[in-house]
Amino acid sequence: MLLRLAGMFAVAAAFTAVPSFAGGDAPAAAPTSVLVQTVALKKGSLPRIIVAYGTVEANPAARDSLMAPVAAIVADVYVRVGQRVAKGSPLVELTPTPQTRAAYVSAVSAQRVASDALLRTRQLRGESLATEPQLAAAEKAESDAREALAALAEQGARGPTILRSPSAAVVTAVAASAHAIVAEGTPLVELARPSGLALVAGVVPALAAAIKVGNPAKVRPVGGSGAVAAKVSLRGAVVDVGSGLVPIEVALPAGALMPGETAQADIATGSVSGYVVPHAAVLVNDSGATYVVQDLHGAAKIVPVNVLLSAGAVDAIDGKLDAAAPLILAGAYQLQDGMKVRFSNTASPAAK
Repeated sequence: MLLRLAGMFAVAAAFTAVPSFAGGDAPAAAPTSVLVQTVALKKGSLPRIIVAYGTVEANPAARDSLMAPVAAIVADVYVRVGQRVAKGSPLVELTPTPQTRAAYVSAVSAQRVASDALLRTRQLRGESLATEPQLAAAEKAESDAREALAALAEQGARGPTILRSPSAAVVTAVAASAHAIVAEGTPLVELARPSGLALVAGVVPALAAAIKVGNPAKVRPVGGSGAVAAKVSLRGAVVDVGSGLVPIEVALPAGALMPGETAQADIATGSVSGYVVPHAAVLVNDSGATYVVQDLHGAAKIVPVNVLLSAGAVDAIDGKLDAAAPLILAGAYQLQDGMKVRFSNTASPAAK
């Protein structure tokens, strides 16, 4: 009986000595190293970019506004908005109104009368029947009448007139319509020369102070992929009361964009120097501080850093970094200071 009890106690002791595992697998041992990827630490610089959005317009020197030279009737309109026209292309045909035509006929008559009067005065002066001041007055009256008639003829009062483009341009506005009566000075067609286009934008005052005339820029249409090289041609010195922004103009190469197109300008206002690293290498701890992890002879070294500038996939940083130690990318978030690292290429980049 005593022997049987002793055997039962021995079996129970054996079962209590063996740990129980859920699922039948033993827990994995704590990792002694982390598999990582690294990249060499390099110094460099990143451009400081200010982004501005605006519309492509012709600058004032590249705009032409054709207006009615006299009160007239629009006989025909030959162009449409957006049409490219060559120098000398017909734009609008005008015919004089009855009143304008009457003014021209009256000017013809006045000039004829003044010419006859001058001829008689010269004859009388030759016979000493008219004075020198009378001759001078007749000459002036004839000159004034002749100039008035020439002005009306030049303005189109004599008959139909075709307004033509003064240069190769793009039609940006057409205010004329066939058979309409327009007063003298009424705008009819607006033109923009392709060589004088600019992106007209606005920037908040705090950023605008860093922009200078001549700063390089990359301009791309909103929704487009291709960018064109350009330069800042104007940085305003006042804030627009309507938008609260400082006006900026970026001169564009001829034919790069179309008038009225919305575009984005990435304006480079300088550069920031430091260590240029992949954005993924910069981590943030629980306190919100930024840091990176370097490989010091196979051990992780956590280094606090300052992010000087972010530019898409890369950052410019500074801190107490070891320039010869590689920067850890993949796997960095798992590391603690001093933890051993293994490399996905089986060798530390520092050894290469």
